[in-house]
Parts: sequence; C-alpha cells; structure tokens
Amino acid sequence: FLPRAPSPPPHSMGFLRSKDGVHPVAQREDVAKRAGAGEAVEEPEQRPPLRLGILGAAAIAPAVVLVPARARSDLSIGCIAARDQSRAQEMADRWGIPQVVSSYEEVLASPEVDAVYIPLPNGLHGVWTQRAIAAGKHVLCEKPFTANMAEAERVRDAAREAPELVVMEAFHWRYHPSALRVIELLEQGAIGTVQRIDASFCVPLTSSTDIRWDLGLAGGALMDVGCYPLHMWRTFSGAEPTVVAASALERSPGVDRAMSVELQADGVRGTVTCSMWSKRVLSIWVKITGSTGELHIRNPVLPHLGGRIQVRQRSALGVRTVRTERVSRRTSYEFQMDAFLEAIATGSPVPTGPDDSVRTMALIDACYRAAGLAPREPTQNKMSVSR
Repeated sequence: FLPRAPSPPPHSMGFLRSKDGVHPVAQREDVAKRAGAGEAVEEPEQRPPLRLGILGAAAIAPAVVLVPARARSDLSIGCIAARDQSRAQEMADRWGIPQVVSSYEEVLASPEVDAVYIPLPNGLHGVWTQRAIAAGKHVLCEKPFTANMAEAERVRDAAREAPELVVMEAFHWRYHPSALRVIELLEQGAIGTVQRIDASFCVPLTSSTDIRWDLGLAGGALMDVGCYPLHMWRTFSGAEPTVVAASALERSPGVDRAMSVELQADGVRGTVTCSMWSKRVLSIWVKITGSTGELHIRNPVLPHLGGRIQVRQRSALGVRTVRTERVSRRTSYEFQMDAFLEAIATGSPVPTGPDDSVRTMALIDACYRAAGLAPREPTQNKMSVSR
C-alpha cells in the first residue's frame, strides 16, 4: 500500500547524506539553481545505470520501481520473472521491460542484473532475499522484511557476510521529507518531551481471495498494514517499545483482519491500530503528544497524496494549531529509490537495513503473541505461489 536535524541519531538520519555530505536530491537541485543563475557549474559524475531485476509481477511494482525508473538515467529495468509467466509478460509489455525470464533463479543468475526488487508474498521475502544475497545482488525487499524475527535474523546474518551489498526493506514512507521533518521537529523540541504516540493504518481489503488473507503466505492485517505504524512508532520514539497488550479480530483462524496494540518505551506510551476489514474504513494518521504540544500527521504512509503536518501548542486556553506544513508531492517511492541507488553508489547507510528489520519483526512477533495468535511462519512450499 499505501522520509534535518542537528546531531541526528544514526538510526534516524544516517541515509540523508552521501559520503561527501550532500544528499543526491539536494545536489541535483543546487546544480539546477546555480545553472539557472548563470553560474558555471560542474555536473555530478554520471554513473552507469543500475540494472534491476524484478521477482514477481506484483501490483505494487509499477509504483515502487517502474515509474521511478522512467524518470532516471541511473536505473534500468532489465528483466522480470513470475510464477505465472503470462502476468510477467503482461507487465513487461505494458512497461517496456525488455526480458521475461522463466524463473526467479534465472534473474538471480543473470550477469546482467545488479540488484533485485522483491515484491513477493510475505512468506517468501526471507528465502528469496537470502538467495539474492548469495547470488551477489543488492536487494530492495518489500515490507514486512520476513515472516518473523528468527527469519529476519538469518537474513541479517547473511547480509553481514556480504557487506558490499545493500539490503534494504522498502519502508518507503521513511524516505519521504515528511518523515524527516517530523524527526526534525521532535529533535528541536517543537512539542516538548514526547509523552505519547498513537498511530493508525486502516484500509478496506474487500477481496476474499487476496493472498494477504492467506496464513500460509504469512498474511494478516498486522503484517501487511500494521507494520507501518509500528515502524513509525519505533522511529518517532527513538526507542524499542514493549507490548503492554494487544487484541485481534480474526477473519479466519490465525489470520487477523484488525488489531489494536498498546505500547510503551522509555516513558512514552501509546497505541497502534490497524485493519484490512473493520468499521474503520480509512484511517491513516499519527498523533504525537508532547509536554507542550502535539504533532498531527495526515497520511504518513503515502504523504505525497495529501499529506500534511500540523503543529499544535498547548496553553491555558487549550490546544491550538499554530501552523500546518504541506509536504512534497514527489512520491515516497521516488525518494526511496534515491536512497537505494545512493547507498549502492557510495556505501551510505540506510535507515531500513536488516538490523532495523530484525527489531521491527521482533515487535510484530510480540504483538501476535500478546493477541493470542502465533507469529507468522515462512511459506513452506516455495514454488507454489503464482505471482
């Protein structure tokens, strides 16, 4: 579905600058501004395009990689594979992907592929990320990173054995300037000391046959949409929360259609609410309460679609909005691709690497256990999924 601050903590801001201290987007904008003013400027060094292969003809692939690739000279889509080859061919024809190959293994074996994007069902993320690392490919893997924490640890360990590779979880929201702005406001003390964080991501998933309802594919509302507000809670609190309580509504045995979670960490308390089928038809927001005010963030998942940040201050007369900040309409997926390519080119860190993913998956597992459900398991028959 539906990312500056003085002395930033490395987990929250480390990706913002390249090795020469300049973010690639800011660098391009600065060059354009100086050239427009008549200055003689030296264009940034042109890199050969990264050659990307896609594992799976998922509906999200165009937004995440195909649309961004059309606007870039440093990224090319080389091939795609899917269990259903007709779906891969249809996507290739529509988006101009030059080659459809017969298997995921063929993508990984290709010397013409530098990196892979993995939008497979949740239960297949871990195994194919590990295989991509073993094949020497950079990886952009859809969220959630794996089926559970144990699998995430195995992938992290594999990534540590290949430090030359970038392995990145596709929490695209984290790379949009709106996320950076919220972090900046918190570090500047715009609302005082953070006391509470409440976050919601509820959307309707009406199809009864959608793979996101499949327990064997590590499905469920917490996995598919709840991972976002959990990751936001971790990011904005700057701490690793513990689960106080959780409750789930099941669509089928073991598969949550909605979940509510109470969290606490270092004096911060709050909630996460998520659903793919509930009375909350559409609810995507974060509210951060501080000692002197509040931040209200609308649509933090896809901030380019009407997102905004409201800063509210508390006084004896109550809480009032002091300003509303609009955010960039450039998509979070494009900013994510900036970070992925920059990390590959320069070695700059990303905030959603495997270490971060392990912590997110640990929190997801804890939520399931607190709600009386079992954490998800990797898909056992790894060749049976048609996507």
